[in-house]
Amino acid sequence: MTTLSCETPETQDHAPALMKILERHERRRDRLIPILQEVQEEFGYLPEEQLKAIAAVLDLPAAHVFGVATFYTHFALEARGKYVVKLCDGTACHVKASIPILEALQKRLGLSDRKKTSADALFTVETVACLGACGLAPVMVINEEVFGQMTPQRAVELVDELARKEGGAP
Repeated sequence: MTTLSCETPETQDHAPALMKILERHERRRDRLIPILQEVQEEFGYLPEEQLKAIAAVLDLPAAHVFGVATFYTHFALEARGKYVVKLCDGTACHVKASIPILEALQKRLGLSDRKKTSADALFTVETVACLGACGLAPVMVINEEVFGQMTPQRAVELVDELARKEGGAP
């Protein structure tokens, strides 16, 4: 198997998995999005060093690969928690007080606008422009489960339930 041309200590451990993904897609530039999807599935996010390696192997400018990775909200450039909490802040949800829900979650989990993943790596809290469930506003999704007519108290209760399930203190 070919080694990565830009192998670094950060990519050495992951090089075989990354190369398998690239080979499966025949190192084709036009397969960049499916490659990124598989890399994210493999690693849980898109590590910077992996993006640089993909750019090198596909002979694409790194800026192009990073541009695609940052354009689509599906992609994450930082490790996410086991539970990804997406809070809608679209118009309907915002009007129905989604921000106090966000603030309650951030306070409970020790997060901020810059720090989105809890110290125990159980939770990542993100805001999204729309979840397409305006009739249930305010809406929150945990992994793939939708919770409508959310309140700050109920959001914290859901997080606490999951933390207890995982053996963590609420």
